[in-house]
Amino acid sequence: MTTAVPALKVEHVAIHFGGLVALSDLNFTVDEGEIVSLIGPNGAGKTTAFNIVTGFLAPTHGSVSYRGTPLDGLKPHQIADIGLVRTFQRTSVFPNDTIYDNLLIGLHRQSRVHLPEALLGLPRARLTERKVRERAHELAEWVGLGRRIHDLAGSLSYGEQRLVGVALALAAGPSMLLLDEPVSGMNASETHTFVELIRNIRSRGVTILLVEHDMPMVMSVSDRIVVLNYGRIIAEGPPDTIRNDPAVIEAYLGKAAVHA
Repeated sequence: MTTAVPALKVEHVAIHFGGLVALSDLNFTVDEGEIVSLIGPNGAGKTTAFNIVTGFLAPTHGSVSYRGTPLDGLKPHQIADIGLVRTFQRTSVFPNDTIYDNLLIGLHRQSRVHLPEALLGLPRARLTERKVRERAHELAEWVGLGRRIHDLAGSLSYGEQRLVGVALALAAGPSMLLLDEPVSGMNASETHTFVELIRNIRSRGVTILLVEHDMPMVMSVSDRIVVLNYGRIIAEGPPDTIRNDPAVIEAYLGKAAVHA
């Protein structure tokens, strides 16, 4: 999967909060079409790295680029506009609206129809509205919630709400999707379903970077794994390499988790 220009390139990134060094000289890449996981103990810097890549934090040193374009100084919405879209640890659905209406809200934010066109019911506005509604149904089917599309989002299980969050991220049409602890709080069945969804998303040409604590899930879905500890990368490689790396075992996985 090696390409001349990686999809994502993180170079010498460091960030300091006062006297605390949260990340130090972070260097890694994600190639087009890869599934790469960032793992590490709590406080290792995983979400901080996500926040830097997606523009929510500015690094003290270093740079991030996507498909050769520097992301330095770009706002989160500008980064999303060029294809990098993220989910968050907390679910972000509108609980008193249906899944369908949640998706319509997300899709209308991508619409290029101007308010006067919509108010006047002009042909372009009507065509766009039809396409948006069709896309909402497609996204619900994609994440496995097609039969529940008219249920209130607040009535869904936690795992199902996470799926709505992914559908909302997919509504933005990402070329790279960043998933922040996507299976946190899911049971084994929901996790298995989510792994299949990740593979399906990748099969449609979307590159994936994820932060996750569920080690069996990470080992099963990742092409490569980057391991952080105390803000530094201590190991990087395919799952079999990481599973047997003494530094990783000592710092994070533990022998029981490695063989889970």
